[in-house]
Amino acid sequence: MSCKSTKVAPSVDFDHSCSDSVEYLTLNFGPFETVHRWRRLPPCDEFVGARRSKHTVVAYRDAIYVFGGDNGKNMLNDLLRFDVKDCSWCRAFTTGTPPAPRYHHSAVVYGSSMFVFGGYTGDIYSNSNLKNKNDLFEYKFATGQWTEWKVDGSLPVARSAHGATVYSDKLWIFAGYDGNARLNDMWTISLQDRDHACWEEIDQSGEIPPSCCNFPVAVCRDKMFVFSGQSGAKITNNLFQFEFKGHMWTRIPTEHLLRGSPPPPQRRYGHTMVAFDRHLYVFGGAADNTLPNELHCYDVDSQTWEVIQASHDSEMPSGRLFHAAAVIQDAMYIFGGTVDNNVRSGEMYRFQFSSYPKCTLHEDYGKLWENRQFCDVEFILGEREERVLGHIAIVTARCQWLRKKILQAQDRRRRRTKQESSEESDEGAAGGPRDIPAGNRPSGTQPLLEVFIREAEAQPFEVLMQFLYTDKIQYPRRGHVQDVLLIMDVYKLALSFKLSRLEQLCVQYIEASVDLQNVLIVCENANKLQLDQLKEHCLNFVVKESHFNQVIMTKEFEQLSTPLIVEIVRRKQQPPPRMYSDQPVDIGTSLVQDMKAYLEGGGLEFCDIILLLDGHPRPAHKAILAARSSYFEAMFRSFMPEDGQVNISIGEMVPSKQAFESMLRYIYYGDVNMPPEDSLYLFAAPYYYGFSNNRLQAYCKQNLEMNVTVENVLQILEAADKTQALDMKKHCLHIIVHQFIKVSKLPNLRSLSQLLLLDIIESLAAHISDKQCAEMGSDI
Repeated sequence: MSCKSTKVAPSVDFDHSCSDSVEYLTLNFGPFETVHRWRRLPPCDEFVGARRSKHTVVAYRDAIYVFGGDNGKNMLNDLLRFDVKDCSWCRAFTTGTPPAPRYHHSAVVYGSSMFVFGGYTGDIYSNSNLKNKNDLFEYKFATGQWTEWKVDGSLPVARSAHGATVYSDKLWIFAGYDGNARLNDMWTISLQDRDHACWEEIDQSGEIPPSCCNFPVAVCRDKMFVFSGQSGAKITNNLFQFEFKGHMWTRIPTEHLLRGSPPPPQRRYGHTMVAFDRHLYVFGGAADNTLPNELHCYDVDSQTWEVIQASHDSEMPSGRLFHAAAVIQDAMYIFGGTVDNNVRSGEMYRFQFSSYPKCTLHEDYGKLWENRQFCDVEFILGEREERVLGHIAIVTARCQWLRKKILQAQDRRRRRTKQESSEESDEGAAGGPRDIPAGNRPSGTQPLLEVFIREAEAQPFEVLMQFLYTDKIQYPRRGHVQDVLLIMDVYKLALSFKLSRLEQLCVQYIEASVDLQNVLIVCENANKLQLDQLKEHCLNFVVKESHFNQVIMTKEFEQLSTPLIVEIVRRKQQPPPRMYSDQPVDIGTSLVQDMKAYLEGGGLEFCDIILLLDGHPRPAHKAILAARSSYFEAMFRSFMPEDGQVNISIGEMVPSKQAFESMLRYIYYGDVNMPPEDSLYLFAAPYYYGFSNNRLQAYCKQNLEMNVTVENVLQILEAADKTQALDMKKHCLHIIVHQFIKVSKLPNLRSLSQLLLLDIIESLAAHISDKQCAEMGSDI
């Protein structure tokens, strides 16, 4: 049974002082909300407030506050309140002088106040008195009091359609539109002390986004993120991050996103972006004359995008722009906006986030590579015979070419050991000294396997190894000549070792790094290494109209080999016809796919440890177990059993064979799909085995809460009894009693233990009322 039909459940209660005590497990049932479910909430009635767009929403406690915007005819300055518990609308209580009617302003929450800055004011109906503002207002939620902050000193230029956020007790304003031009300046003001507050312009550095407006900002992991927006001819779908501490901007690269993997959302404006946990969620906006309604999610840790698949029972909002969004607890609320045919909306939608701990598979294997613990192979590289350590299990799972090399080296070692053993036997017969043959030594003292690879140098080989362990490469400085040449060497190895996925990563990095300063060096190196695809890219770059004159005037062009100069000149005079291929790009297999195949039999000949489950052996791989579990890491480091066998339990409890296989799938390739009864056995596994986080436990809990059915209730009852999960046992008995006619027909009922059958009878007896007992008595 899959875990994909997931729900958000209450938090897990667990006694952390006792790592192997499953009996402390408690599961508090309901109410839950389906993960990734959109729900349409009551819309705002016209008598409360108008339908609108270009407004702001903020979240404070259990309410959403909507301010300003326009209804298609007039600008607004009313303040609406939506109670998320009651799902009810009202006008918020206000006193004092509110900001003038406006739209494209910003609003943020700090402490117990909302702060509104700037925006566009005037009469849009008569097209008079239209101007941008740079005023700052505070609304106190407790009293309903509006107050304008009068600030001395220099002020940000008046603007609208800007970005705003709060960080470190300050309001931060970025970019926008001043009525004549788009901006990309940044200002900040402290919100702690109104009497001494003053605006300060920030000296930004790094890859500053182009001047833009109608974009969202969101803060995640102490960084501010900006995505897309209106920026004239330069409009892109770039994501930028701003470091508050160093005032440094960075463009988030996309070179690591493989062709075929989910791309970033297309460029757009008038969209929303909110942060939750480690993710940014982008919704709506106008994207090249369309109004898409997909929800895009960006993982800040893995730097990858995905489109969220809504639950099957979702009420999806239509595409829209100039709507507004806010987060309360673990849900996003979206209100208003402009929908088809320039119609203003008064709809409110709720989207349920999922908040499972992240998958640490790639990080765990990456640490194994960095720490070089439990290495069992040494690669001897190139003419200089430089040495690089590694792990047979990871390397043979990921690369067939290296797998063959390792098998050949193992075969040579076996033959050599056999020969040495034979010679020692001869010496023994003659009365000479005898050693333990290498093949019979305890597994912990086995010498490193030596594998010679003449065609590889150490530096590019180490980059390739990093890829095998993590599925990515640590991109060096983009555009720097030496770094581009290094990745070209890695690319050459990837071609030799037939690693399609690494090939694509290298090509994308190199093509994105080619510029006017390095193109000729890269082209010459590609020619020398016979990397035709990269050479082709460089030649096309050189003969571009905007590049050609600049490139041929450089000193590097004078030093270029004659055949390459001839090739460039001919290509400029007569460009070859463009070739388009319909063939899909082979992006190879991922770390997850390779480790899955390895566990399912592909790695059997490289097993170096036996796991014993109730006396039954299960071959496994030490390096993989140690990388994913601190329990196994400590065992193999300190007291590795000499016979290479380890008994498996979770505290005092031995899991079922099926549950144990589910745990191995999680260890090897991060899989969390399992039958619900396995989840009871494995709920405590993250504590006992020391996994990096409680991701497995979170999935086990929701799997139990959502997937107990009449069909599997007896299996879960048995597992609950065995693991002493008393509340789950009680829950199962409750289902059995209320669905007894159906349960009584299940074949598994006959195989239950006598004690469990007595528990069922007791529960049935407790459920039957006195009246039913009297009726049954009269029938006897």
